[in-house]
Amino acid sequence: MRTSTPLPRICIALGLSDPEALLAHARAEADAGEQFFEFRLDYLPRPEQGIGAIRDFLKERSEASLLATCRRRQNQGRFNGSIEEQIRLLEAAAEAGARAVDVEIESAESATSRLDAFRGRTMLVLSYHNFEGTPAMETVLRRMMRIPADAYKLATTARKPSDNQRVLALAKAHARDGVVVLAMGEMGFPTRVLSPAFGGLFTYAAPYSAEGTASGQIGAKALRGLYRIEKFTRQAKIYGVVADPVRHSISPAVHNRAFQARRMDAVYIPLLTHSGQLKDLMETAGKLPLAGLSVTIPHKQKIMRYLDAIEPLARRIGAVNTVWRKAGKWRGANTDAAGVTKPLARRLRLVKSSILLVGNGGAARGAAFALVEAGARVSIVGRNPERVRALAQACGGEALVAGQLVDHHFDALVHATPMGMYPHAGECYFEDRIPADVVFDMVYNPLETLLCRRAREQGRTVIPGWEMFIEQAVEQFQIWTGEAAPRAVMERAALEALGHGSGVAATDL
Repeated sequence: MRTSTPLPRICIALGLSDPEALLAHARAEADAGEQFFEFRLDYLPRPEQGIGAIRDFLKERSEASLLATCRRRQNQGRFNGSIEEQIRLLEAAAEAGARAVDVEIESAESATSRLDAFRGRTMLVLSYHNFEGTPAMETVLRRMMRIPADAYKLATTARKPSDNQRVLALAKAHARDGVVVLAMGEMGFPTRVLSPAFGGLFTYAAPYSAEGTASGQIGAKALRGLYRIEKFTRQAKIYGVVADPVRHSISPAVHNRAFQARRMDAVYIPLLTHSGQLKDLMETAGKLPLAGLSVTIPHKQKIMRYLDAIEPLARRIGAVNTVWRKAGKWRGANTDAAGVTKPLARRLRLVKSSILLVGNGGAARGAAFALVEAGARVSIVGRNPERVRALAQACGGEALVAGQLVDHHFDALVHATPMGMYPHAGECYFEDRIPADVVFDMVYNPLETLLCRRAREQGRTVIPGWEMFIEQAVEQFQIWTGEAAPRAVMERAALEALGHGSGVAATDL
């Protein structure tokens, strides 16, 4: 009993406690071009007010499609009435013009005969929600399909990366059965982007100026503009950034814009992966399938144990930030090295140049090995003298302590610590004189750090941190695709994303 006219791929979930606010948000979304809306009647103190809102909205927007939902409190909704009252409200919604109604499986199983009231009048969506985890999906769907319906919605909660693959596999296997699948929570975000391409009828989005109705929802503008969910196909190559946290990464903005510029059937998504979950991610990566990954904190070292081949420089550094699949093998490289050397090489000749590296963590280690390999004479200073000495010994550099800098001057300085990063923008490793002609700060939020500002005031040449991010992203794009990266497009995307205050630093990406 599937509907003859396909529904739009994005449904705006509207859960508001006032009917006028519900209408106002629906109108605003419609003005922005949206055509499919879920009205959560159970959010209203008097759910029957939603029937009038449906009727009023469809009088104004006859081209719109409405999905009416009145979820009971027993099933994680807000409606306190009986199943009989719930069905009666949804019948009224259908009479008012709702194109579809959502009945949770628990209510449907208790009132199967009452569902006949919807058949032939409106689209019946049976829904299942699990706020604890992701169970055996086929088992759940078999339970639901005992009751005939036009669509079956399964919303679970992702607790590990492989939950996403299992949810999407259901969409692939049952595309003809009319399924709507998603995993809630930040870890489940990939399913919200990928499910329509994998065979799901539609996905849900939050309204532009109000909270969504479930964890992990984002706005339709981002789904369409940033992730291009109506453009990429089931055959699209999938890439992503593996991190924890990952929410504020600007990598999706940069790489998706690059794919768009090159007209590629590809999408790039955030892949939240907690410590201890890398094995789970990599075991399921080939099934999804993933074509390539950006890897960042805290996984750059541990990812190496799951790769079949690692480039020599990345092995010496002891960290990988770029992963791709070729001939069935997972391969790793470190493009952070190019992110350090290439911006510097545009300002000075690296061979035999003297460079002061500030820091002794993972970002500093990558920079140290890359600079020594490029022929520079590297001196290292940091807040942990023991780690500084260990890094200097490992890469062939010189260990210094802060007091020695008074008598030194360098061709360039590379700052590889989080000092000065938002929200601690008032911090700077150097209180007064900066002992170098060129100053490269890996931190890029704020775009001009206190270190960069002081360097400019002292007449130094300044390299902002976003240049490092762009350089390593360009290298990643070229490794993954074999094509020249659209550098200017990627730069614009990065600066636009940073302009919205993402709260990240180059050392995070």
